[in-house]
Amino acid sequence: MALQAAGRQSLVDTVVDQLRAQLAAGEWRVGERIPTEHALAEQLQVGRNTVREAVRVLVHAGMLRSRQGEGTFVVSMADPGDIMRGVQRAGVRDVLELRIALEAEAARLAALRHEPADLQRMAAALDAQTRLEDAEGQPASGSLELYADHDVEFHKAVVEAAHNAALTATYGWFASSVREALVSSLGDHEMPRVIHGDHRAVLDAIASGDPEAAERAARELLARPKQAVEALLAAL
Repeated sequence: MALQAAGRQSLVDTVVDQLRAQLAAGEWRVGERIPTEHALAEQLQVGRNTVREAVRVLVHAGMLRSRQGEGTFVVSMADPGDIMRGVQRAGVRDVLELRIALEAEAARLAALRHEPADLQRMAAALDAQTRLEDAEGQPASGSLELYADHDVEFHKAVVEAAHNAALTATYGWFASSVREALVSSLGDHEMPRVIHGDHRAVLDAIASGDPEAAERAARELLARPKQAVEALLAAL
């Protein structure tokens, strides 16, 4: 099926949108080579340079991959950027529920696959976070952002200790939303504060090599903030 000819305004963006739509519609399947620049330029009635720039955008987005001397191939029919923008627009409860799904499985796998360096990384993140607390166990004045960074570092260390490339990549995309939600909750007095005992329980369960205990500890760690969010939503 021929592509609709692009208009004269924002040609690169127009071509990107049309190629993205064709990918989503299954015009080319994953692993299939897309038409050459020359063929696409003729179909879209634009210059080859415009097509080349549009293809570069989709390569950068992770939908296409160029192989020197072979052509450009489909990697994904969905734009990962659209997926992540959807996650970023999600509410705090949605983010927490996704975190539980990802982190509980990550903790379970980490208990089976972790290496000593993984445990050291988790412990270092918790120690660094503790050093930023005041006498009441709250983030010291002016340290909230860094405090959140150390918390996210702990959770990323748990996920990466699972040694699952797909899980690590997915959580890597998701981590910015985790941090944003965490910073928001740390500044909200109605949300529960970070409990290091809950984090240590996850670390200890992973270190023990007990996958069920690790999964349970990861779920329990996030259960309190989830309950708090649900209570706030119910009160609206």
